[in-house]
Amino acid sequence: MVPFAGADRVGRVRERMAVEGVDVLCLSHGADLPWLTGYRAMPLERLTMLVLPAAGEPVLVVPRLEAPRVSPRADLFTVLAWEDGDDPVDLVASLLRRSVRSPDADAGAAPVVAVSDRAWATSLLALQSVLPGVTWRPSSSVTAPVRAVKDVGEIAALRAAAAAADRVAAVLQAGEVPLVGRRESDVSGDLGDLLLAEGHQQVNFAIVGSGPNAASPHHEPGARVVGPDETVVCDFGGVLALSGDAGAVGYCSDITRTVYTGTPPAEIAECYEVLRAAQQAGVVAARAGVAAEAVDRATRTVIDEAGYGEHFWHRTGHGIGIEEHEDPYLVEGNGVLLEVGNAFSVEPGIYVTGRFGMRLEDIVVIGEDGEPERLNRADHAMVAFGP
Repeated sequence: MVPFAGADRVGRVRERMAVEGVDVLCLSHGADLPWLTGYRAMPLERLTMLVLPAAGEPVLVVPRLEAPRVSPRADLFTVLAWEDGDDPVDLVASLLRRSVRSPDADAGAAPVVAVSDRAWATSLLALQSVLPGVTWRPSSSVTAPVRAVKDVGEIAALRAAAAAADRVAAVLQAGEVPLVGRRESDVSGDLGDLLLAEGHQQVNFAIVGSGPNAASPHHEPGARVVGPDETVVCDFGGVLALSGDAGAVGYCSDITRTVYTGTPPAEIAECYEVLRAAQQAGVVAARAGVAAEAVDRATRTVIDEAGYGEHFWHRTGHGIGIEEHEDPYLVEGNGVLLEVGNAFSVEPGIYVTGRFGMRLEDIVVIGEDGEPERLNRADHAMVAFGP
C-alpha cells in the first residue's frame, strides 16, 4: 500500500496558495479537510476548522467530544480542542489574526482567507463579523486544481472502487438481479446491497430507470414495475475505503450500464451502437494536453451526426475522487487542459422523453504516458434478456 501523502499535499496546496495570493486556508465541512488531513468532520453544528497559514504550523480546531476521532498527525497539524461553552469562532479568529499579513496601508491590500466551499454559513458569517478587513474566497480556488491531479495512492483507491463496481455490474449483466415484475426501488436496493457486499462502506446512489423513466438521467427509483421489452438504466456508485493509504477516507465508484428486458428492436439496438461509439470517442479523446471541453465535443459529435443530438442534454463527464463529482468537468466552456493523474467519468446518454433512455459510463484516468485508461471493464454491450 502507498502511504497517505498528507505532507506532500500540504506542500502542493501551499504552492497554490502562493499563486492565488491566499494567506490562510480554512477547511471545515466538505471533502477538502479529509483529503488533506485524513480526518472527516461530522456534519454537526459545532465548529471544526483547520487553519492552514501560508507559512507556519497548521492547527485543527475541533470540538473536544470529537477530538478522540482525530488520528494524531504531528507532521501535519496540531489539535486545539474546544469545549461546549467556549467560543470556537473566537479561537479561529485569533489564529487568523496571528497568521494573516498586516494590511498595506498604502495599497489597501486586505489579507485573503480561503474557506471551505461547504462550510456552514453560520460559521463563515460569524468569522466575517469579527474579521471585517479580510477578503474571503472559496477554498476550491486553491484546492480544486490540486485535488484534480490524483497521486498514486488515490489512483489505487479509485481502481479498487471501480473493480468492485464492475463486479456488481457483472452480476446485473448475468441476469442475477431480477428485473421484470419488480419495482425499480427493489432493484435499486439490490444494487446497493451488492456494492456493500463488494467492500463499499457507503452507497451514494443506485439509480434504476425503466421504460420512460430511463429518459430521466437522475431518476429516483420508485414504485414503477419494470416491464418486458424496455431499456433499464442502472447507474450506481459509492465509497470504498482502503485502510492504510489515501483511500482510508474513502474514494468513489460510479458506473452506468443499460440493459434490455427482451429482444431489442432495431431502433433501440442502432441507437445503442451510436451511444457506444460516442463513449469510445470520448475515452479516446481524453488525453493529457487536451481541453476538457474537447472530450465533450467528441462524444457529442458522434451523437449529433447520428441525428440524436437533441436527446443528449447533459455534460459528458465529471471528475471523481474523494467526492463523486469534482474537477475536472467535461463540458463545453471548460478549456482547462487535462493532465496526468486526472480521473473522471465519460458518460454520454441518449434520452427520448416518454419512450426510452440509455447511458454508458466508465471512470477513466490519464496515465503517466498521457493516455486514457478505463478503470471500469464491465461489458459495454447492452445486455439483453430476451426470451
